[in-house]
Amino acid sequence: MVTALVSILGIIFILVIIILLYIYQTQRKLVNLDELCKNAMSQISVQLNSRWDALLALAKMASKYTKHESETLIKVITARRQTPTETAEDVTKQQGELTQIMGRLMAIGEAYPELKASDLFDKTMDSINSYEENVRMSRMVYNDTATKMNRMVRMWPSSFVASMLNFREKAYLTVDEEKKNSYPNIDEAFN
Repeated sequence: MVTALVSILGIIFILVIIILLYIYQTQRKLVNLDELCKNAMSQISVQLNSRWDALLALAKMASKYTKHESETLIKVITARRQTPTETAEDVTKQQGELTQIMGRLMAIGEAYPELKASDLFDKTMDSINSYEENVRMSRMVYNDTATKMNRMVRMWPSSFVASMLNFREKAYLTVDEEKKNSYPNIDEAFN
């Protein structure tokens, strides 16, 4: 009788150890994925700030040609540059604002061909495009990491550990609908 009780207690002890090890490993994976998501969001924020800086430089260049419009743009860029990018919604909002301002700066460039012909203007535009590519890559990294995190948060048995430790799903970064609709329709082009 005592031997059976010791065997049962031994089995229970081993099961408790296995469960605790599973919780420990799952917690470490969740923390790792959470930190990777934060890192990717931080990378996006850095690239967006660099893009804002380049836009500010472009607006300052344009100020030589159109005083009022560029002063307004400089004020807007300076104010919007301070906007935090901690969530997917923040990034999407800031991306839309960048697109609007970029459109206004391109209109100024079209109105003043001598500005558009400037080497500095071209280099700044190239750096803006480079920052945009870096943002695109960082967005992909963030979404890939968020997918892994969301799977762990939603799939059983890791979902049990995630809810117990208060881990939540991460929102995905999405394409701005306005930007998506601005792409040319290939079907119409060939008709």
